Parts: sequence; structure tokens; C-alpha cells
Amino acid sequence: MMELILPLIIMLIMIMAEAFILQFIKKVTINWSDIVFNLNSGLLMLWLFRGLELVCYHFMYTHFSFNLFMHVPIIITWLFTILAWDFGFYWEHRLHHKIPMLWAIHMVHHQGEHFNLSLAIRNSWYSSLTSIPFFALLAIAGVPTSIFITVSIFHYSIQFFNHNAITPKLGILERILVTPTHHKVHHLKDQYYANSNFSGSFIMWDKLFGTFETTPKDKSINYGSQGLISQNPFWASMLPFMRLLKIPFTPTQGFYRLPTILLVSGCLFLFSLAICYVYDYGYGYQDPNVIQYSLFSCLVLASIALGGIAEGKHWAIISWFILCWFIPLFFIIFLQWSALYWLLFMGMIALHGSITLIIWLKGKYHVN
Repeated sequence: MMELILPLIIMLIMIMAEAFILQFIKKVTINWSDIVFNLNSGLLMLWLFRGLELVCYHFMYTHFSFNLFMHVPIIITWLFTILAWDFGFYWEHRLHHKIPMLWAIHMVHHQGEHFNLSLAIRNSWYSSLTSIPFFALLAIAGVPTSIFITVSIFHYSIQFFNHNAITPKLGILERILVTPTHHKVHHLKDQYYANSNFSGSFIMWDKLFGTFETTPKDKSINYGSQGLISQNPFWASMLPFMRLLKIPFTPTQGFYRLPTILLVSGCLFLFSLAICYVYDYGYGYQDPNVIQYSLFSCLVLASIALGGIAEGKHWAIISWFILCWFIPLFFIIFLQWSALYWLLFMGMIALHGSITLIIWLKGKYHVN
């Protein structure tokens, strides 16, 4: 499973490295709570929920494929998939900005007001599900699931890189690939520019279909859209739909502001547990079982609890404490992860939950 978890590990290292470079070398103020939300809303759940996307893809490939590539040289299959995937992503992305129901999913990504690598994985929990119809044609055509997964990781890696705040213009590559310079334009608060540069990896799609724009010279550079409506990834994903359907609900703020270091470390621990999940189950599209479903549910609850802690909710702190003890025991008892370094790591997670509870009980960070 290293081909699946290695990109996750590299992403985490790069996100944290960029944040430290921006804050301590370039002297840019980093909103760590925003980074926690980006990680919690996106990578922790997007990669887990993506399993359902791959279940559907593998089902279509297994039962409805025309096997058009069975007798085609493998290099042709790879080249076709690389281009076809990116073409499908362009139209998926463009329609996310045009269709209200799809925008209710995609807007979570555009609410980020800070352009950095963590923004790349800031997403609604349901983002992967909207990809299903756009990529189903690849399965029907006969692109094997393994190639689809690898090509997806390739393209998502490029898109991840395109959200970094450090890279300057890349010369001739600006004419071929989507670069951070191009993608910054897409994240501008000005809706004219936000409705441009939809391409994922190859900028030719925007130039071909007339949606390419360069960085404005006469405007202030502000990122974001409509503002964050909740620090809890569950509500952040649900509230856009509720507003679209005119269902009245206003999220409330809690009474505690625990130290930022607790949020950041808690997010990193949860991220690591998600990597453990992917390591053990991959994307989970083959033979899922009760233990896998149970662990997945615990990780979902932990993500919600972490979001609740960011909002200062009592129930979230108690839930986090319980889950920080329960999930490590789950790995040790049911998955039999018994190596000493894993036991130490699981102990650190349980300790984090205990420290969070103790600080809350002392009431030092109560907000009047």
C-alpha cells in the first residue's frame, strides 16, 4: 500500500514545511486554525470517502466495461487515461461553478482566504462523489481500476503543487501546465476571475474552451468566497446545501478556545491515523468488512470532534477524549498493531486526549 500512503505522507510534510517557511523565513502570518480545518475537512475525509468513488468505478469496470484497451499497447492506454482524466476534470470543475447543487459542494474549497498547500485539500466531504459520473466513461471504455487510481494520484499531485505560495513563475511550463500562477487567479475573490482557469494539470483546456485568464494587474489580490460558515467539517459540508434549500440553521460558537498547539497536534495525530487506515485497507473497494466500517466510523467521528473543539464545544472535547483512547485500542486489539513504535504512537494519541480534557476541566481557556 506504499503507493497509496506515500503521497499522503509527502503532502503532510510539504504542507507543514511550507507553513514554517512562510511564517519563520518569509515572515507571513499563518492562520494555523485555517490549516487545521483544511486538513480536517479535506485530506482526512476526502481520501477515505474516495473509497466509495472507487467502489463505483471498479463496479462499472467489472460489470459494464467494453474492454476497448484489451489489445491496445499499454503505453497508449496510459497516455489516453492521462489526457482523458484531465479533460473530464476540466468539465467537472467548470460545472461545479455553474450548477448550484455542485457549487454547494465545491464552495467549501473556495472559502479559504489563504493561498497555500493546505488549501489544495480543503474540500467538502462529498467532493469525490461528484467525480463518479465524469470518470465512469473511463471505466466503461475499459481503463483498469489500477491505472485509473495511479493516474488520479498523478493529477491530484500536480493540483496539490499548484496551491503552493512559494513557487515563482515557471517559464515555458506556464504555457503547458497549470501552475500556481494560473491557479491563484482561479481562487481570487473576484468572481470573474474565479470563473476561469478550471484546468487541473494541462492549461490547454482553458485556452481551448476560452476560460483562460492571467493575473489581474490593477486589482488587489484577495482570496476566498463567502467566508467560512463552520469550523466543523460536517457542518461546513452540509450548510451550503441547507442554505440552497432554504433550511434555517445557524451554527453556534462554543465557550472554549483551547491552545492552537492542541488543535494542530490533534489534527496531525488524526491525519496519521487516516494514513494507518489507508495502509491497512487501501481505498477499501474490495471486500470491506465490519472492522473496516467500524474504524472508518470512528475516524469520521474524530474528525467531527476535532472540528467541534475548534468551535469550543463541550461535547467535542469529551468525544475527543473517548476517541483518543478507543481508536488506539481498536488498532491494537482488532488490527493487532503491536510493534513498540506503534504502541508508543498510540500512547501519545491517548495522552493528547487526556491533556485536552484536563485543560478543559481546569477552565483556563473559557471565553466569557
